[in-house]
Amino acid sequence: MITILDYGAGNVRSVRNAIRKLGCEVKDAISAADILSADKLIFPGVGSFGLVMSQLENDGFVEPLRQRISENRSFLGICVALQAFFEGSEETPGTPGLGILKGQVTRFSDNELSVPHIGWNGIKLHKDCSLFSNFQGEKLYFVHSYHGAVKDVPEQWKLATTDYGEEFISAICLGNVAAFQFHPEKSGDAGLSILQRFLEDDEIVITRAAHGSAEDRTELAKRIIACLDVRSNDSGDLVVTKGDQYDVREEGEVRNLGQPVELAHRYFREGADEITFLNITGFRDFPLSDQPMLDVLRQTSEKVFVPLTIGGGIREFTDSNGTFHSALDVASEYFRSGADKISIGSDAVYAAENYIRDGKSDGSSSIEQISRVYGAQAVVISVDPRRVYVTSPEDTPHNTTPTDFPGPNGECYCWYQCTVKGGREGRDFDVIQLVTACEKLGAGEILLNCIDKDGTNSGFDLELINHVKSFVTIPVIASSGAGSADHFYEVFSRTGAEAALAAGIFHRQEVEISSVKETMEKFHIVVRR
Repeated sequence: MITILDYGAGNVRSVRNAIRKLGCEVKDAISAADILSADKLIFPGVGSFGLVMSQLENDGFVEPLRQRISENRSFLGICVALQAFFEGSEETPGTPGLGILKGQVTRFSDNELSVPHIGWNGIKLHKDCSLFSNFQGEKLYFVHSYHGAVKDVPEQWKLATTDYGEEFISAICLGNVAAFQFHPEKSGDAGLSILQRFLEDDEIVITRAAHGSAEDRTELAKRIIACLDVRSNDSGDLVVTKGDQYDVREEGEVRNLGQPVELAHRYFREGADEITFLNITGFRDFPLSDQPMLDVLRQTSEKVFVPLTIGGGIREFTDSNGTFHSALDVASEYFRSGADKISIGSDAVYAAENYIRDGKSDGSSSIEQISRVYGAQAVVISVDPRRVYVTSPEDTPHNTTPTDFPGPNGECYCWYQCTVKGGREGRDFDVIQLVTACEKLGAGEILLNCIDKDGTNSGFDLELINHVKSFVTIPVIASSGAGSADHFYEVFSRTGAEAALAAGIFHRQEVEISSVKETMEKFHIVVRR
């Protein structure tokens, strides 16, 4: 029986599912006595540092946690739970941590880095540890903006470090108490193997043999993401579809490329680094309890142990019973159903327009609500722009970029117009206005689509990606237009995109995820294998 410290925030379902898949039963810690009496306790730290510590304090869990750790009782912390070992964090100044380790958790400060640190990176083990006895140096999944400094961790606690601009603490362990900055439950088979050793072994065994050289550096892999556009067909069944410049119908019928849960599981087995569901049907108008995507998420998270993103309808609404649901309410239900990140589309455009118009924020936008509670890394902005050609930058007040692909009348400049409602409505608002405003509001990642490229199989819009990357410091996911494995090499070699996403070519098995990664490896681009 494994006890989980679930304080009511974030995606704890994935940890539960991983534990059950590994053959153990799960119970929740609902009292201080549960924390102290548990045979094995897992603390999945999901959300912002301030939220985590506030909830622990309100539930009366802080002192029992300190006592359990001091008594060397079996304990595993994940992500923010590792950060909670420190005295505090820059993320929430003035909020005390557990204080097991001295020092403050700090934000990544290298201006050349995209922050948050999102994706698959390696670890350098500083000691032999039974938790990693079957570990073959695979990459593990990280998603965070703040980190513990190596200098603040005593040698007896230091288990593993990782490089992202600077070296930071990625695992600590002393006796039977361990904590990881990465997510083992989201790290595929490698992460499940580590978690299994914690669940099965009576104690954690540490020796002081060092691994590798101090000069070795870990590298963040480029991510390959499989995207599933999900909607109901004319019979009311949920299907995965694919648009051609956002038109999902063929000969009058909605294209049906498979069932969402089965396809997601297939992509997990084939090596996808993340799975993204985009809900493009009318469920957003239904009461929250009736949204079919919740069931898709729940079922998928039982089989898929890489990050899951969900988009579509993440906004406030009033249901048919007259009950108001905030954007945070909607997002929270998705997180509890298995999502790791939330993708916001049209609502982000409206929020950014208001922010630029007013010159300030009132904290009420969906971006701010979700980011404040779950952290910036949980908020993805899905951007749907189209090209508008102009003869000269002076012809428009919008942010333009030169183009090597002239317009219909030979125009050599364009700006990218933001759209809403699935591309059906254009706004007098450009992509740079949108992404810079959303970053200031608290978004942690950009999913950069391109209506002009969608369904063309002609390659990603490299000009759009470089245009956006020159203005933002958060990670960018390239989307729309992939037609071959070479297109992935092209986007990573010619832009600064951290990830690339495709849909139709994977659904129709025109391109295999494995062939994409083989191509990238051939050209020495780091990937997870």
